[in-house]
Order: sequence, then structure tokens, then C-alpha cells
Amino acid sequence: MTSFALRTASPAKTRAEAVVVGVVPGQSGRAGTARLAAGGEDVAKAYGRRLAPLLATLGLTGKPGEVAKVPTSGTIGSPLLVLVGLGADPDPMAVRRAAGAAARAVTNAASVAVALPADTPELVRAVLEGYRLGGYTFTRYKSSSAPSSPAEIVVLSAAARRKETVAAFDDAQLVVEAVVAARDWVNTPPGDLTPAVFADEIVAAVKAVKGLKAKVYDEAQLAELGCGGILGVGAGSDAPPRLVELDYRPQGATTHLALVGKGITFDSGGLTIKPAASMPTMKEDMAGAAAVVQAVITIARLGLPVRVTGIAALAENMVGGASFRPGDVLTTYGGKTVEISNTDAEGRLVLADALGRAAERKPDLIVDIATLTAHMSLALGDRMCGVMGDDGTVDRVLAAAEVAGEEAWPMPIPEHMEERIRTTKIADLSQHDWIRWGGGLFAAAFLREFTDGLPWAHLDIAGPAFNKGGPTGHWTSGATGYGVATLIELARSLADPAPTQA
Repeated sequence: MTSFALRTASPAKTRAEAVVVGVVPGQSGRAGTARLAAGGEDVAKAYGRRLAPLLATLGLTGKPGEVAKVPTSGTIGSPLLVLVGLGADPDPMAVRRAAGAAARAVTNAASVAVALPADTPELVRAVLEGYRLGGYTFTRYKSSSAPSSPAEIVVLSAAARRKETVAAFDDAQLVVEAVVAARDWVNTPPGDLTPAVFADEIVAAVKAVKGLKAKVYDEAQLAELGCGGILGVGAGSDAPPRLVELDYRPQGATTHLALVGKGITFDSGGLTIKPAASMPTMKEDMAGAAAVVQAVITIARLGLPVRVTGIAALAENMVGGASFRPGDVLTTYGGKTVEISNTDAEGRLVLADALGRAAERKPDLIVDIATLTAHMSLALGDRMCGVMGDDGTVDRVLAAAEVAGEEAWPMPIPEHMEERIRTTKIADLSQHDWIRWGGGLFAAAFLREFTDGLPWAHLDIAGPAFNKGGPTGHWTSGATGYGVATLIELARSLADPAPTQA
């Protein structure tokens, strides 16, 4: 079990088995001009004139992603110096990524001291989050899963004794635990995390949190409620759907936030079946629900004075004799009817029921998060989510994402999307129209129909929820836990309108 500490010790004198410092470019940005970043001053002093030639020999320029390990031969107290590139602007995002890269570079040291720029609460948070998340591994299914992480990780900061810095450090540990838990759920094989199993795991996680309650609706109860979207999507699977609702009501709360997450535990595409090559990572399709649940748990653990309703719509979209069909009409919660044309556009259907449930509680703000459309990945790539909704709510979410260190970008819901979602001749709404252009915007316009005109934002995380490539920065391969930190930060901003410090 790894322990974490915050100290003011000198990186040149620490006896940790490895010490991490940052490297930034010199004025010319070429090898031979790089220098150590803030936090590494004592190490630079210990090496003296030998430092510049050492960095040049290693070919370090200070650009992001660079990592080098150097035996110190007694020059400093630690036997191993780890140098990581920060880029020219070592802001919290750069520090978070560098810390993640450092974590993967040091896998066999018993103790590590991290001396990256950390003189503010934001930077301290970035160091801890980056190091812990960059070193994440999912070993549940390994026959030999001996831990390789250090027994102790120490974040070195000149501001370590300040109250606000300690608070940021403690809060960051809770946020990281939530992101790790979300990653674990998303990385779990879909056969082992069916809707019912996922619901049971959510209930078990909630039981340990004071002031947080969970209620699970099974397929019979969903039929009584009239949740035709969830039931339709789940009809083809022998693992029936579930709807999980979380309720956090702290004393003194004056703002009510509703969070809604898509939880498709596996998406075959249904009768509109996906190509075989597109299926192996479809366990990721419940990442929105995982983010919502872990965010609500952490909001409660932090004791934020905001009422939060969390709703996770869980179903498995499979091919079977009872699968819903193109041409079917489903009646969603609240009575709106939807004509189906593409069973692989199932996420918006389960969200329709969940958003309807959220809207009837009349919260001040509704935010849904979902791995919804490939269109958004095509538009923004695989590291950034698209945010759509009314301007005020979108701005709130974007501000929270910036503080949380998660990349997000505003996207429009053009007026002509209203026409596209109503092209059906036999129902209230069209679920899909097979027009290649603007599919992610169509989906957002569709979801808006179930928000009852309340302040609302939609986060399409189809790109950043799952890293299909190699590790980069604080992201490892597989589930990223994207969205957890942003949703927590959004709740924090609602609890405290003043600029967030940590």
C-alpha cells in the first residue's frame, strides 16, 4: 500500500530512493540550453557547472514527454535523479502530465520524492494527481499481480505547511481515488460487469459514504415507471437493465445539481451491429455512469454543501430475439415517443429516461455525461470532450474542466437540428437520421428535449473516456476516468461561487 506525504524538504538532501525534478527549455529551446524548473533549485546547486553538460549529453531540451534517469553517484542524497520535461509553460496541466510520465519511469524504487513546480495549491494538486494516475495499473485479471509502485511518495513543496496547500493535497487524494475507481469499473470485462452487477457495486460503494443514499430500479420497476428507452435498449440481452439513483442532501444546501450518466455495460450495436473491429473496447460505453457515480461519492466525502442527484442508466445493448428494431417506436419516461432508425445510437435512449427523471426534480442545473457519438471524436480528437447546452451552463462546465485539468471544448446545437430530430412521421422525435454531418450535434438536440427547459449541459466523452493507444502524461492505456474531476469541480464551484483554489 502506497502512502503519500507533503513536505518542505530539500530534493538535494532527501534520502528517497529516487527524486524527480522538472526540466524546462532554455531561451533557444535547443539541447544544451535546458535548465531545471522551479522546485529543483537545490539539485541544480548541488550539480553546479556539471548540470548543463549533463542535460546536453542526455539530449534534454525540456519539451513535454522527455524522461531521463541518472545515477547521482552521491552528488545529492538520493541515488537516482529522474528528469522530466515540462515545456516552456509549466502550468498545472503540464505538471500533471510530467508527474504521470515520471511515475511510469520509476517502478522499482521503495520511495520517491517529487520536486516539480509546486508552490501553489493548484500545482500541488497537479503533482499528486499526475503521479498517482500516471502510475495506475489494472491488475485484477493478472495471475501474478505483485505491486510495483513505491511504498512512499513524497511531494516536496515550499508551501507544504500552508493550510490551503494541505487542503488541496488532501482533496486531491479523494479525487484520485474516485478517478481510479472509475477506471477500474470501465476496465472490467463486460461479462463481469453486467447492469445488475454494476448496480450492486454502486450500492456497495455508496454504503460506505455518510449522507449518501442509493436506490436501484430493476426491469419490472422500470416498466412500471414507463422507462421505455432503457427497457428497449436492454431487451436483447439476458442481463436486464437497471436504473440507479443517488441522493445527497447536506444540511444548508441551497443549490441542487443533477448528474446523469450513460451506462451501457457493453455495446454490440444491437441489430444495427457494429463492425467486429469496433467491439473490443465497447466495455467503455458505461464510462459516463462510472464518472457520475464516483463524482457523487466524492462530493459527499468532501462534504460539499450542494444537493446532488446522480442517475446512472445501465443496460447492455445486445443482439437477440427480443432486441429492439429499426422502425420500432419507444415511449420514454414522461410519455414522449421516439422512432428508432439505428439501434447503435442507443445511448441517447437510456439518457432520455434518466434526464426525464432528473428534470422532474427541478434541479438548478442538469449535466449529463456519455460516450455518445463517434462524430465528436472526429471533430475534436480523442483527448477532448465536446460540451453542449445553454451558454451559462456550458461556461460553468468549461471553467470546471479547466481547473480539473481535463480538456473540453464548446460545441453548438444549431437551430436546424430542431428540424432533423422531428423528421419522423409517426412519433414525437427521430432517434437518428443517418446524415453523416453533425451527428453529435443532432444527439445533443435530441437530449435537450428531455430537460424540461432547465439549465443543462451535455458532455460527449466518446474520445477521451478510453485511451486506445500507449500511455501519455497522466493517462495510461485503457480507461482514463475522464469527467470525474470536472464534475467534482463543478459541484465545488456551485458550493463556492468564488474562484476555486484547489
